[in-house]
Amino acid sequence: MLNGNLKLAVQKKGRLTDKSLQLLRKCGLDIEEYSERLIVTARNYQLDILFLRDDDIPEYVQDGVADVGIVGQDVVREKKAEIEVLRPLGFGKCRLMIAIPEDKNINSLSELNGKKIATSFPVILREFLEENRISAKVIEISGSVEITPSLGVAEAICDLVSTGNTLKLNKLKKTFTVFESGAALIGNTRLNEDLERSRLLNRLLLRIDSVIQAGNSRYLMMNVPKEKLTDVLQALPSLKSPTIMPLADESMLAVHAVISTDTYWEINENLKSAGASGILLLSIENMIL
Repeated sequence: MLNGNLKLAVQKKGRLTDKSLQLLRKCGLDIEEYSERLIVTARNYQLDILFLRDDDIPEYVQDGVADVGIVGQDVVREKKAEIEVLRPLGFGKCRLMIAIPEDKNINSLSELNGKKIATSFPVILREFLEENRISAKVIEISGSVEITPSLGVAEAICDLVSTGNTLKLNKLKKTFTVFESGAALIGNTRLNEDLERSRLLNRLLLRIDSVIQAGNSRYLMMNVPKEKLTDVLQALPSLKSPTIMPLADESMLAVHAVISTDTYWEINENLKSAGASGILLLSIENMIL
């Protein structure tokens, strides 16, 4: 499709698909339901979305078939494609871990010596074993890695873990973390040679950054007695100077600020102790700094 549009590859079906499309829609992109289509064009932006197998995305981006892509960092490292990681996206977080049967115990990495470990990530696992000077046999499996210990194929597995429920269903338990992963936006290393597509990418990155920043922040509103204002402001780490407005009750002020989500729960009691009341914490859809 030589139409001058920026081409973005996303996972056709899998754990990152819905969150990837949610991100793009939060960026203000009008994207129709793709169903079984392989390519969808945004109605209000020069962007074609290619729906591919996640394992293929790094190579498609490397070869320039897609300009950018959303894929797990585990896939990027496993495929060793020559691409640029443009942004971690903050979703799809998981860990590549070694797991063993529940009735077995391993207390140190050295106990993996001589073991057979089944995995769909042989490159990452071999690198991990070499870094830690472990001599184990890596058995490459394309799917259903969890059943290999019960079948006697392997004594341990190395697979992605998010909740750990799949391991429990297969009577396995986590041991060592091999790699921490999450969704990332990757780009072709030669994209900056095309000025128009670089411009489209930079505008898209601005939107993505605004969504990521908003997702990590909350809009805080509260009422504060005038004489307690200094105490409240000292307890309030905001991105910028907070907004302070008078209320109908002349002894009270309204204080508005943007803070990180995690920070609020750390300072909640301090704000109340300093005199804040009527506290509201609101979601932010987009935030451009």
